[in-house]
Amino acid sequence: MSQVEIIGVTGIPLIETGDDLAGIISKALNGNGLSLLAGDVVAITSKIVSKSEGRWVDLDSVEPDDRARQVAGECGKDPREVALILGEAARISRMRQGVLIVQHKHGYVCANAGMDHSNTRPGENWRLLLPDNPDRSAQRLRQQLSIRYDVPCAVVICDSHGRPFRLGTVGVAVGAAGLPALWDKRGTPDLFGTRLRVTEIGFADEIAATAGLVMGQAAESIPVVIIRGLSYPVDDKSTASDLVRPEALDLYR
Repeated sequence: MSQVEIIGVTGIPLIETGDDLAGIISKALNGNGLSLLAGDVVAITSKIVSKSEGRWVDLDSVEPDDRARQVAGECGKDPREVALILGEAARISRMRQGVLIVQHKHGYVCANAGMDHSNTRPGENWRLLLPDNPDRSAQRLRQQLSIRYDVPCAVVICDSHGRPFRLGTVGVAVGAAGLPALWDKRGTPDLFGTRLRVTEIGFADEIAATAGLVMGQAAESIPVVIIRGLSYPVDDKSTASDLVRPEALDLYR
């Protein structure tokens, strides 16, 4: 591998519940004079996956319980939002005024359980939750796109998360299919023939961060990016869940 392309796919319309994402992506690729090649990684923002899966919530439809009201009082957030966040969370990690960081039920730690209200729908009351099962969504899209183009490809579903010891948000993988999300390099030699002993690469996260350079997080309107030219082993079993650090190895919990 000496050259990698990052190709933003333009022309994807606003997504609504029930939309055929694979079909929409294919149409946009065709409109850009593109096709999928063997080994391409299709990076897709979690937002359009959530939209297609109907993960919208109108805050006016939410009735917070006592727990949500208590937490909302401690962190200064809308109790309805807190109720949605707690419904997606396994536990609260940290909170203070204006901040609620939780461990999502899928394992990753992020603010507001990944709930979003930017670039969703017009109006202040709509919130968008992460896909219910991002790894399953990635596998389904991979199968559909591979069949359409008759080539093996991989899919990474991306979201933007903050990090506990560094400022700024970075693209991370919340769903993955067709590649080693966590690429175990242990046992392979370095430049001098020494066997690597601890090296595991967050490959899907690296792809998500790379795609974020083109996707952006504001009004760029590029929710799909093709990463072309990577060399990686096809992996039909690895998922983004593999990237979650086990509790026994979490020194900061």
